[in-house]
Amino acid sequence: MATKTDTDATHILQADHREVEGLFSKYEKSSGIDRKREIAQTICNELKIHTMIEEEIFYPALKGKIEESLLKEAYVEHDDAKVLVNEIAEGSPNEDFYDAKVSVLKEQIEHHVREEEKMQDNMFQQARAADVDLNALGEQLLARKKELKAQAETSGLPPAKATTF
Repeated sequence: MATKTDTDATHILQADHREVEGLFSKYEKSSGIDRKREIAQTICNELKIHTMIEEEIFYPALKGKIEESLLKEAYVEHDDAKVLVNEIAEGSPNEDFYDAKVSVLKEQIEHHVREEEKMQDNMFQQARAADVDLNALGEQLLARKKELKAQAETSGLPPAKATTF
């Protein structure tokens, strides 16, 4: 029996957040260079895809409908995370600062998630209150996410590209 896919954009993005949180937890519990590398690469790919769909689709749809400062901060936070994502993706768990980079990335993502979905008057609450069709937006997010996942599996994703610097 087929189940209906939840197409609410905020629910899709929240699910991505939970998935990455779980991956960070797996990384912290893992040992061995190969296992750590595998989990870290998955984290990097998931974050590349997530930031791309937010920046290409979600954030532009919210422009002028939510607090501008929230959007600007989100782009800057993404760019900070992208620097670490690229360093982790290109590095190796046997490097001196690799685990520290993964740990700092986790902290950055936790902060970013708090601002998007957990703080009072957060981005997702403002999006729900705005005149935005979250289901149509969610369908766009899912379609783009599917494309990017296929690219990640076949040819790989390019390094994350900064928007604000």
